[in-house]
Amino acid sequence: MVYTGLSGSGKSTVAAAVEHELYKLNCRSYLLDGDNLRNGINRDLGFLPEDRSENIRRIGEIAKLFADAGMITLVAAISPYRQDRDRLRASVQPGEFIEIYVNCSMEHCEKRDPKGLYKKARSGEITHFTGISAPYEPPLHPELVLETAKQTVSDSVHDVMSYIRHRGLIHPIKEEGEEF
Repeated sequence: MVYTGLSGSGKSTVAAAVEHELYKLNCRSYLLDGDNLRNGINRDLGFLPEDRSENIRRIGEIAKLFADAGMITLVAAISPYRQDRDRLRASVQPGEFIEIYVNCSMEHCEKRDPKGLYKKARSGEITHFTGISAPYEPPLHPELVLETAKQTVSDSVHDVMSYIRHRGLIHPIKEEGEEF
């Protein structure tokens, strides 16, 4: 599951809450958060378009490894370019790529601005900031749209869980001797 949207839209918050629900159901899952990956494996990348594309390519390769290991993989990353997300979709089997658009107006994201990034971008401290000085291309046909300015985190989690249940993607780990 790829959660895409503007900074502050709620991608990481919703993805973490979904991962917690999956954990409670005894499902193998792992959350790849764009911010954490930027501080580690992708710290050599900047925010120019080619760096952003490479960032998403690397995250996609890591996500495929987790998925190959049988885990429900959640990716929370701005992923501003439609072409990069489409490339990831094309690199996996049909139905394996679930694009979740975390839709939230820039005005609402700026009001949240948990890291003060919009303020820094508007003052020129941060360049190439998605939505301000760099583009964000919303998905054209995401599998799911979350309206995080209008719904609670619980509502968003419910929508995601309902979607993946409907798709038959929840497979709890059976403990020895346990029946489901």
